[in-house]
Amino acid sequence: MKVLVGQFVIECNENMPNKSDLDVFTLAYGSECVQKMQVDEVFRQADIAPIPTIYADASSNGVVRRRAFEYIEASILETAQEHLSEIDGVFLHLHGASEVEGLGSGEHHILKKLREIIGPYTPVAIVCDPHGNLCREYVENCTLIRSYRESPHTDAEATIRQVASMLCDLMKNRRNIHAVYRKLPLILGGEQSVSTDEPVRSINRYMNELEEDPQILSASWHVGYLRHDTPVAGCGVVIVPQTEADQTYAEEAADHLASYVWDRRHEFHYTGLTAEPARALQMALACSDGIAFISDSGDNVTSGAGGYNTWLLRQVLELPQWDKSTLFANICDPDAWALLHAQPLGATLSVRLGAGYDELSAPIPLTVTVRAKGSLPGWFKESQNDEIHGRSVLAHVEGTAIDICVADTNETMARHIQFIKAGIDWDEYGVIVVKQGYMMPEILAKGSLCVMALTDGATPQDTKRIPFKRIMRPMYPIDDI
Repeated sequence: MKVLVGQFVIECNENMPNKSDLDVFTLAYGSECVQKMQVDEVFRQADIAPIPTIYADASSNGVVRRRAFEYIEASILETAQEHLSEIDGVFLHLHGASEVEGLGSGEHHILKKLREIIGPYTPVAIVCDPHGNLCREYVENCTLIRSYRESPHTDAEATIRQVASMLCDLMKNRRNIHAVYRKLPLILGGEQSVSTDEPVRSINRYMNELEEDPQILSASWHVGYLRHDTPVAGCGVVIVPQTEADQTYAEEAADHLASYVWDRRHEFHYTGLTAEPARALQMALACSDGIAFISDSGDNVTSGAGGYNTWLLRQVLELPQWDKSTLFANICDPDAWALLHAQPLGATLSVRLGAGYDELSAPIPLTVTVRAKGSLPGWFKESQNDEIHGRSVLAHVEGTAIDICVADTNETMARHIQFIKAGIDWDEYGVIVVKQGYMMPEILAKGSLCVMALTDGATPQDTKRIPFKRIMRPMYPIDDI
């Protein structure tokens, strides 16, 4: 037996000033594609041979250029057409939050075109991020679609293997089942749906109980993605029946799960400490023991922001009482990075830091000393420890207690290994400013204080302030339902 495999992963933020071309994607083909997708062992044990198409991963970035998407999509579709007589099943890792210029959802387009090639009955399994958008046609074109449970996504790798194993069983024990979808008039940001907190913890527990039911193959809640204006934005739930005879049962289970989530709509909230920027800075100054982490949430690169903003750095530089050793990690400015990287360690020079896309990323003239040069591994999975997603230079701002990690790409600092690879000892600092929304697990474990500053930028936290025009209405909490 043979399975077609491929991956297309990107969270597209339309507020990014630049579009995502092929150069922002990590691409892999052949056996490397299967290895990077982390499914090679699952299929090997099931004696199922993968037919690799493409591995394309760009994490969080701007809207995808049409030409880049067409190349990625063609890699999947042309391979499917070429091997059509061999395909017994399809396994795809599709994030769910892409936006392609002039097209809309890339994931939805890929699956629609793939079904035109393989027909309606070949088993198709999709593993996805919960921060992705669904629609009925997309879900009903899947045999099985299952998202990760946890946010932050600590169960991503386990879920990938779980869905691959489910597909192996479907390929060997074919049955005519279809995923059941319910859309909810509810739009949420990831910062309001952290799984260690209520109501998400109870929702996940409820879905775990559903999956223990012998008539249910899988259950998932898709939070959705709100960083581009799209008709498919909003929450949804998916139930997959175990057999064709369980289809009606799955419909009822989907209704119950949808009601369970909807009835808790007033309980969604920011997890942990949040504060207006000035208050967050004062809290960090007052923290007398350990490291105070501040999240520049309006420039959250894990949700597609550019990491360019210098606004919070400017606020700190303007505070005469700021004497705490402070690290900004990271500020993305490829031009400033290139200038600093060309200097030897210990060199002191003048630099203008800030990409200058808007007022929030306005350049700042600084005199800095180059302290370290390093690489930036990915933040999402432990398996990315040795992958280089970008490069960095640690620079000390002369006459201050401030260091800045200047990066050539938008990469958040969420894991200790990232600081180490960048040549940074985080224990040197009393305050560390990071570019994310909710704090990641290793940051939470390390910080004596962790506070999400409600800054402006490409990823504003107040959903009501986002000028949606194309979403379904009414939609809570934008509308009072």
